[in-house]
Amino acid sequence: MSQGGVATGSVVPVEARAGAPSRWRLRVESSLAGVFLLALLLAWQAAVWAWGVPRWLLPSPLDVLTTLVTDRELVAIHVGRTVQETLIGFAIAFLLGVSLAFVMDAWPTARRALYPPLIASQTIPIIAIAPLLVIWFGYDLAPKIAVVALICFFPIVVSTVDGLSRVDPDYANLIRAMGGSEGDVFRRVRLPGALPAIFSGAKIAVTYSVIGAVVGEWVGASRGIGIYMVRAADQMLTERVFAAIMLSSLLSITLFLIVSWIEHLALPWRRSSTRRQPARF
Repeated sequence: MSQGGVATGSVVPVEARAGAPSRWRLRVESSLAGVFLLALLLAWQAAVWAWGVPRWLLPSPLDVLTTLVTDRELVAIHVGRTVQETLIGFAIAFLLGVSLAFVMDAWPTARRALYPPLIASQTIPIIAIAPLLVIWFGYDLAPKIAVVALICFFPIVVSTVDGLSRVDPDYANLIRAMGGSEGDVFRRVRLPGALPAIFSGAKIAVTYSVIGAVVGEWVGASRGIGIYMVRAADQMLTERVFAAIMLSSLLSITLFLIVSWIEHLALPWRRSSTRRQPARF
């Protein structure tokens, strides 16, 4: 079509051409993960039945599920303690990590002084530190929270520092040219620009946080998934060990999804930027 000799392109929504296949492809890919997991569980169950593997050596998925149902009250107590340690430790690590990253970004000298020790701290196995924390803080919540915070701290700091350093300087210069202060630059440009990196670090950290809580409980605890696992292993109750592994994995996945959901709500401009734009011809 043309008007006055000038060609005008028709606007065709991308969803009408490629949106449906993309959504269909996404559903297929999501279904494939579920199908693979189901096939793995069925193969596991069939192998245990076919070869008559004893429960103490390798329990079947049905044995693990039965254990979770039978011991649901005991499991709920242990899971509740691990969740408490995980959330408190992660919250402490997030607050301290983001705050330190802001300091390192504001003062390059602090960054040069603190970055090497941060990297060196990751060379120390956390399992070697956990017994010391028990000696210093006892068998209550404190050592487990400290282990979680130590594990979560590093990825949050590094991601936040990198996110702040990668903000486009042209946007900051624009705010300054319009009479904005450095506080305005930080609030309107640097912090929003660094939020994707901050959430990326948080998602990594929250995934490892459950591991930190379990490791702390291995060393010394009265409740928690870790001590539940240790006691089950001592009694050769392998189905309980697998149940503990399954619970820790589900807890990590759940926390990751929660942080991803918060990221989705906190970054509306990313949602709008990922929407398909009309294509012009």
